[in-house]
Amino acid sequence: MEPALYLIPVTLGDTPHSQVLPDYNTEVIRNIRHFIVEDLRSARRFLKKVDRDINIDELTFYAMGKHASPEAFASYLHPLEQGMPVGVISEAGCPAVADPGADVVAIAQRKGLRVIPLVGPSSMILAVMASGFNGQSFAFNGYLPIDPAERTKRIKMLEQRVYTEHQTQLFIETPYRNAKMFEEILRTCRPQTRLCVAAGITCKEEYIRTRTVQEWKKHSLPDLSKVPAIFLIYK
Repeated sequence: MEPALYLIPVTLGDTPHSQVLPDYNTEVIRNIRHFIVEDLRSARRFLKKVDRDINIDELTFYAMGKHASPEAFASYLHPLEQGMPVGVISEAGCPAVADPGADVVAIAQRKGLRVIPLVGPSSMILAVMASGFNGQSFAFNGYLPIDPAERTKRIKMLEQRVYTEHQTQLFIETPYRNAKMFEEILRTCRPQTRLCVAAGITCKEEYIRTRTVQEWKKHSLPDLSKVPAIFLIYK
């Protein structure tokens, strides 16, 4: 197999991998012995789910963690520089998208190493697809500020961008704060602004619904306190 840094998407929940990942990914995974991972336990579990015959003890894992240095990231690429393929596995979805894997990819690109992204589920792209919003121009803004005043200010700024730049705005929140984020959007945004809540995408608890803020005020959300959600706003 070609020596490269393979960016390996994982499922977004307990969805069977065969429903969202192509067979080609499995063939790639079977030929890799070095993996750079966001979380060791979930990466091991994912690999076993893809192929239960994989011998985990024969593999080498490099944990990205939250505090790994650029020097550590660079050292994780030594097997690739020696001609061996290396895989990157995120906690959920696509590596390097809202993910520390981006730092590893940046180093690989600076070193002139081959980077190959594999096909897999991206909650952001799937949410844009299902929202009915502008898919030509959209921006992912990650987590908004925790401070209430700053969060309100940011939501207003993003809503203004919707109307002036005609750009769909996406942001996320920690699951246990989903209800508060939903209430804050309803308090802050214009009645005609459309809000899409996309949660548990590809999973059995999937919930994707678009309404205006005014319409949302007549409805309540299901319990999303344990479900990853993406919030999208558009005019």
